[in-house]
Amino acid sequence: MFAYMVLEVRRTLRDRTFLVFGAGMPVMMYLLFTNLGGAGDDAGWKAASMVGMAAYGALGSAMAIGTGIASDKSLGWLRQLRITPLDPGRAVAGRAVSGVVTVLPAILAVLLAGGLVNGVRLAVWQWTALALLLWAGSLPFTLLGIGNGYRHTPQGTGVVNVACLMGFAVLGGLWFPLTEFPGWLRTVGELTPAHGFAELGRATVAGHAPAGGQVTLLAGWMLLFGGYAMLSYRRSARTE
Repeated sequence: MFAYMVLEVRRTLRDRTFLVFGAGMPVMMYLLFTNLGGAGDDAGWKAASMVGMAAYGALGSAMAIGTGIASDKSLGWLRQLRITPLDPGRAVAGRAVSGVVTVLPAILAVLLAGGLVNGVRLAVWQWTALALLLWAGSLPFTLLGIGNGYRHTPQGTGVVNVACLMGFAVLGGLWFPLTEFPGWLRTVGELTPAHGFAELGRATVAGHAPAGGQVTLLAGWMLLFGGYAMLSYRRSARTE
């Protein structure tokens, strides 16, 4: 499985378009959001937006692995993979780990923009914990992207991933604070995996450990998306 993970990581990192847009778009959006309309002097907003946009970039990069899986499926690569000793659990786990690795450039790019361009100031332990927590917390979304890739065509996977990405970004409060939402919509947003994901980073910026409820929420979504990925993998074997 290790050799399979290394292969997938190398395949993804060779895609320069993925790296440029996966890391560049969140940085551009972050700098626009925090430096237009007189928001440039609000240090708190710059830090909060940095966390939200790093989470958004990580989410998008994590789910993008599904498009590659769907393309591999259409080319017959998955059919060849199934004749190897890899069982479904290891195949999904290997792809998930490789997907999480490719999320790191998007996270680091936004954090660097926050520190070097927008002047966000955090302790060394906060920067380190922020990067690591966002990196590890992206795993549920990687599993969701994997499930979508095994279940849909390349075109369908792209559409579903974008819909999930936009929905999570808005409802999870990655772009705008949930406090601005109506009461019922705020309640829905607090239950989304994106909100729990972003809270990992917000707690770190505030200088304390994430709330246990948020960690539990994210873990529950990870189990749900992991089951979805496994079912989609098995379904793709029957439909190829």
